[in-house]
Amino acid sequence: MHFHVITLFPEVCQAYTSASILGRAQKTEKGKGAKVRGKKITVSYYNPRDFSKNKHKKVDDRPYGGGPGMVMAAEPILRAWDKAVGKKTAALKTKKVKTLIMSPRGKTFTQAMAKDLSKKYEHIVLISGRYEGIDYRVNTILKAEKVSVGDYILTGGELPALTIIDAVSRQVSGVLGTFESLEDERITSGETYTRPEIFTYKKKKYRVPPVLLEGNHKDIEKWRGSLK
Repeated sequence: MHFHVITLFPEVCQAYTSASILGRAQKTEKGKGAKVRGKKITVSYYNPRDFSKNKHKKVDDRPYGGGPGMVMAAEPILRAWDKAVGKKTAALKTKKVKTLIMSPRGKTFTQAMAKDLSKKYEHIVLISGRYEGIDYRVNTILKAEKVSVGDYILTGGELPALTIIDAVSRQVSGVLGTFESLEDERITSGETYTRPEIFTYKKKKYRVPPVLLEGNHKDIEKWRGSLK
């Protein structure tokens, strides 16, 4: 799975995608013996300023019809998209490329969408807007889908893009370890505990529920189910 992020602030995203599970998933690792484990995901970044023909690397302008703020111009974004996947004709012909624009007006992103994206596509382009939005001709030309990660408005599309990368990557085989990969199928209650059995805070004792200490997995699953 190859993620392509078009953003004015790649450094903001890179700090997250290069760490922890996502960071490991982008590395080639040596397994037992001479076996080499390839990358599970790749994340590439494209700054529209690098594709601007303006001598000042300007990527925005005033909106037609008036109104507050500035609008991101179409050309730098489209040139960045061409750099990302425009030459991958085989993937394009087989419709293995999906382009998403981060927008509070878009379709709400869900776990089901994350699974669907991981199964159907090889390349996912995430366009992170800023200012008052993106020239709508980008949507028209790329047949992009607008996606929202929640019923609120952020200052840019970087956090939504990272959310989608994280959620989709978890569905890619080998990204998570064996234990973690079972998470979607387990009954999760939101109530989890670890050592010590009795935790004291400000002279008050907090105990782990007895059912978790008895070793009866049937009772434990029933208890977890009751907390949903």
